[in-house]
Amino acid sequence: MNRMRYFLGVDAGGTKTEFVLGDDSRELARVRTGTIKRMKADAATAEANLQTALRELQTATAIPIASITRCCIGTAGDTVPLVVNWLREAFARHVGGELVIVGDVEIALDSVFFGGRGVLVLAGTGSNVAGRSATGRIVTAGGWGPALADQGSGHFLGLEALRRGFLAIDQQRPTSLLNDAQAFWKLGSLAELIEFANTNPAPEFSRLAPLVIAAAEQGDVVAQEVAAQGGVDLAALAGLVIERVRSLEANAASAFDVPAVALAGSILERAVPVRNALIAELCKRYPGIEVRDAPADPPAGALWAARQTARPVQSALEIE
Repeated sequence: MNRMRYFLGVDAGGTKTEFVLGDDSRELARVRTGTIKRMKADAATAEANLQTALRELQTATAIPIASITRCCIGTAGDTVPLVVNWLREAFARHVGGELVIVGDVEIALDSVFFGGRGVLVLAGTGSNVAGRSATGRIVTAGGWGPALADQGSGHFLGLEALRRGFLAIDQQRPTSLLNDAQAFWKLGSLAELIEFANTNPAPEFSRLAPLVIAAAEQGDVVAQEVAAQGGVDLAALAGLVIERVRSLEANAASAFDVPAVALAGSILERAVPVRNALIAELCKRYPGIEVRDAPADPPAGALWAARQTARPVQSALEIE
């Protein structure tokens, strides 16, 4: 009699973590908790969040977490020792079986393309674009963190809104963005906003993203420009990955076809102006391109990856 196997997929984001427990063919339970990413939380908080999630999974399914066959964790920062070392140590204490750690964009890719050819644009608190060629090679663009990249992300939207809001003062253009930011952070004046925005460490600019999108949808032209720029910048990154995928397939029939594109992350799921600008720019560059309607589901991608036969995993810095 074959022993039942269980697999755990984990999407370890900067603000939340999603866990999916399944067997060989079914998803058995999902839970969500706070971040377990050590760049975003101290060790005690990350440990508490991890234990809460594992306890809820075990309660929901009556499956001992120690009986897991393989766990796949997808996370941004999968090359950062602080992140990876903590995850390996913490999961070794609580979760049975083999542990595989990959980039967050890879599990999102797998949730849509199941190891096949395609391009994934991911924009949440941060952003990243990845593609897989027909030969299985993964290529990426962006993903260098908030100070160096994160185009079209929540961080970008919040920070760019402030930058363009202050530029609007010089241009004598109306916008609600600065007033919205003051109200959100409970600041009494423009001078306080300037001081707060320039503090070190910096504020979480990504928290302003919902305000920026709301202002854009209500007709604020400056906010609309910020959202549109985010979409165009993401499309530019996607174009880089599309062309690199095609170049890897130079001698294959698939090189003539533009790979399908899928979208994932809170910004592309909820920020309609950014999503629309991204799709419009992609369609302008690649007429007839397929943009998948169904959003990517990274936790499901992590579960799919956990079910696969163990394989060497490239880190982001090793991926071409």
